[in-house]
Amino acid sequence: MTNETETANPGLSPKVSKSVSKRAVVEVKDLRKSYFLGKEEVPILKGINFNVYDGEFLAIVGPSGSGKSTLMNMLGCLDRPSSGAVLVNGEDVNLLDDNQLAYLRGKEIGFIFQQFNLVPRLTAYENVMLPTYASKKSGIDYPKKAKELLKMVGLEERMKHKPSELSGGQCQRVAIARALINDPTIILADEPTGNLDSKTSEEVMAFFRELNGKGVTIIMITHNNELALRTDRVVTIRDGLITSDESVEEHAIHMKEALEASLLSEIKI
Repeated sequence: MTNETETANPGLSPKVSKSVSKRAVVEVKDLRKSYFLGKEEVPILKGINFNVYDGEFLAIVGPSGSGKSTLMNMLGCLDRPSSGAVLVNGEDVNLLDDNQLAYLRGKEIGFIFQQFNLVPRLTAYENVMLPTYASKKSGIDYPKKAKELLKMVGLEERMKHKPSELSGGQCQRVAIARALINDPTIILADEPTGNLDSKTSEEVMAFFRELNGKGVTIIMITHNNELALRTDRVVTIRDGLITSDESVEEHAIHMKEALEASLLSEIKI
C-alpha cells in the first residue's frame, strides 16, 4: 500500500494525500478490438495490458485516433473485445450476456461525458435520479441521496432547474452527482472538461480530486496532458498500443523533455 502526496507541480492544485489499494478493480489483458469496413478488418486496439487499482485516479491520454475512445467503451462495458479480456471487479465482460452486462455496468460504473448527456426536459434532481430506474441497490433512500449529492456538488438551490437553466459547469456537476447515485466502484470520465472554460475546468478537476481523496476510483480519458498531471498515474496510448504507463511525476518529466527537444529542433531549423 502506498501513500502519495503531490509535492512539486508548479501551478497545479495539490493532490489529496491518500492510500491506493493494490486490489485491481479493472484488469485489461491482451485487449484487442477490430472493426470491419466491408470485408477489410481495421484493428483499433492491438494488445493492451494494464490494471486499475482501487482508489486510483488514472488518466488515459492519447491524440485523436489513438484508440482511447474505443478503450473507454471497453472499460465501460459498452462494447466487447474482439479478443483478450476486460475484468471489472473480477467479472470477465466477455462471459456475460447483454442483461448481465447492463447490470454490471449499472452497479459498478458511473459515467461522466463531455456532452453532459442530461435529459433536457428533466430537472437536475430528476436527472440525478435517472440511473436508479434501471438499477437499484436495496436499503437506499434514493430521493434523499439525490438531494444530498446535489448539495455536495453545490447545487442545493438548483435542484428544480432544467439543463437549459444551468451553466456548463453546473450541468457537469449534475452529471457528477448522477454518476455517484448508485455508489459505483469506478467513475469513468470521458473528456469531462472538454466543453468547459478554464475556470470551470479547474473547479471540476478540484472536485474530482476531492472525490478521489475520499476513495473513489476515477478513470479519466483525455487528450489534455495538463489535465493528466492532476491525476496519480498516466497511461499513454497511441496507434492502439500503450506507449507509456507512469506516475504523474514521471509523466511531467517526460513532457518537459519532449518540449525542450521540440524547442531545440525548431531553433536548429
